[in-house]
Amino acid sequence: MSTTEPLTVIEPDGGVNGYDPGLTEDELLHCYRSMLAVRLFDELCLKLQRSGRIGFSIPNEGIEATQVGAASALRKSDWIFPSYRDFGMALYHGVSPVEMMHNMFGNAADSAKGRQMPVHFSFVEPIRFYSISSPIGTHIPQAVGAAYAAKLRGEDTVMLASFGDGGTSSLGFHSGLNFAAVWKAPVVFLCQNNGYAISCTVEEQTASDGFAIKAQAYGMPGVVVDGNDLFAVRKVVSEAVERARTGGGPTLVEAKTFRMGGHSTSDDPRSYVPAELFESWRAKDPIPRFEKYLAGAGLLTSDTRANLEKEVRAEIQDAARQAEATAKPGLETIFSDVYATLPEHLRRQGQEAFDLAARKGDAAAGGGEFPL
Repeated sequence: MSTTEPLTVIEPDGGVNGYDPGLTEDELLHCYRSMLAVRLFDELCLKLQRSGRIGFSIPNEGIEATQVGAASALRKSDWIFPSYRDFGMALYHGVSPVEMMHNMFGNAADSAKGRQMPVHFSFVEPIRFYSISSPIGTHIPQAVGAAYAAKLRGEDTVMLASFGDGGTSSLGFHSGLNFAAVWKAPVVFLCQNNGYAISCTVEEQTASDGFAIKAQAYGMPGVVVDGNDLFAVRKVVSEAVERARTGGGPTLVEAKTFRMGGHSTSDDPRSYVPAELFESWRAKDPIPRFEKYLAGAGLLTSDTRANLEKEVRAEIQDAARQAEATAKPGLETIFSDVYATLPEHLRRQGQEAFDLAARKGDAAAGGGEFPL
């Protein structure tokens, strides 16, 4: 839709015209492994959902370069305020597949103890990965608030707020960008323009020439980038992060990409996405594109690629097995994590819940005594 040509670094043949991403060989391979992990994690979660072993998942196929390219521009001390289509940001920064699978199954090892839907990850280590929330755009002003707090404390922390094109229609987008610009808050806004807000096309959602142009109204730079080009995303986000970290304020980045699946496992994209559109974007798949670059740089052969895929697939399958075998959250977690000292009326309710479970023969009640 936009007439603004997005920045591109990696050409279709894998060439970069002398561009230096500033990454070591190990770091380049880590970027590739992270994208591969997203694709395979995504693939397995779809199978788990379709077989009734988990309740829900969000397809990430086609968005991997945007996620990993942006994540590579951040320090471990920075904060990520993610959308639910950001598996790669967590995986790039060292969150293990099994930690993510615990959330997919909502078991006792899940950081949210099963209180969130699958895909709603939250981690404090090894990266500050803010809890994902389903209501669209609510995390955008939260990222701005956190960024302003960091500024007031004199920290050089940067917040990355990631959202889809649908998020730009939320109240949080408008209030967040306005406050961020006024306060010169150290935050980077990453709009993953993947073509559809569930089934709503970009053209049905905004009359503006894309999304980056909206930055002008708030008084910040707006940049358009090829979201299927890992280096281009890394370059643009790195520049925006440096600007934020040095007091220059926020930037709105529009990454043009495309999700090669449904909005979630609850919808069928074939009912609203033309087949030819899928085919045209499949030719722009970010993983084969990066593979061409790595092969040209002498870092990837067909054998090393096959071995790496086998290794990552095995790790993710093992993560699913571990998570599925982990017990569900204890019955007492209904009442925990709200009060430092549980009020007596909740303690009574907790004991009643355990008494009821014990009478019904539920093993979750243990000996029938409320443990909190």
